[in-house]
Amino acid sequence: MNETTFGGPTATSQAERNRQLFLTSFAQFASGNPDILRSVLREDFIEHSPGNPSGRVAFVEFIKNSPVAAARLELKRVIADDQYVAHYHMIERDDEPGTAVVDIWRIHDGLIAEHWDVVQPVPEPAQIPNGMF
Repeated sequence: MNETTFGGPTATSQAERNRQLFLTSFAQFASGNPDILRSVLREDFIEHSPGNPSGRVAFVEFIKNSPVAAARLELKRVIADDQYVAHYHMIERDDEPGTAVVDIWRIHDGLIAEHWDVVQPVPEPAQIPNGMF
């Protein structure tokens, strides 16, 4: 069974295009290129996370100076539909166990229009017997 057989995304679906936009951008960002955000965010980008600014220019500058820009990011899963892409593990300066992050990005006309996130410290393994990821 594959995704295309039972209604999952196909190579040309909007969900798959959104997924690829996210994967390409995430890979570049995670490899140390926060400026990739300048080419994938709408100018009128809306940020929903407390303390983070909206607008492409302000958001990119904020992110470039935040801990996430210098952290090791390990992508765990990508869930995409026709508008939204969303779980990665963020480890700052090899500070295990790190942080679990779920980002939700709304994509409109091929660019990221909005962002929400949920951020949680990864607890000690004994507290999560089924694993965090």
